[in-house]
Amino acid sequence: MAAVTGASGTERRLSPLGVGVVVWLASELMFFSGLFAAYFTLRATDHPWPPPDVELSTGRTAVATVVLISSSYTMHLASRAASANRRATAVRWLAITGLLGLAFLSNQLLDYINPPFTISSNAYGSIFYLMTGFHGLHVIGGLLFMVAVGAAIAGRTSRAPAHTTLETCAYYWHFVDVVWIAMFLTIFVLK
Repeated sequence: MAAVTGASGTERRLSPLGVGVVVWLASELMFFSGLFAAYFTLRATDHPWPPPDVELSTGRTAVATVVLISSSYTMHLASRAASANRRATAVRWLAITGLLGLAFLSNQLLDYINPPFTISSNAYGSIFYLMTGFHGLHVIGGLLFMVAVGAAIAGRTSRAPAHTTLETCAYYWHFVDVVWIAMFLTIFVLK
């Protein structure tokens, strides 16, 4: 594996897991870009957009968006604790991040219960559920990733490298958060 020279002049080896996650996230970026392209294509060709019967809970979802953005900060705190090899603190911040992610998902579940439109109602319904559904699946994947990382680095006898292991999870979680910000602005604000 290649080494990278840091600002202090010291060499640091790149984590194969970190490189793999970054490459995988690049493919995920292309996937979500395709979803956004589909959204804007449908928006340009389907009038009116959104259909008149569509009512979204923009205020509640804005609060959920703030919760998700807050989870990026708690993930950062978990990563900092892991870099200082404070494993118990890192796991606690990881658990808080997970709870914030669950709170975000509960809002999405509320959007899916008794909706004013379905996936088969119209093009808007199809792309709304496709985009938010895939994002929700990515949040669930991130939560499972956090559980695995927490289990791997927890305990005094763990030999898993706390910082690099948690850092790769943080890359994924920050990616999921940034994608949601773009999605929220596109679907809930721009309409």
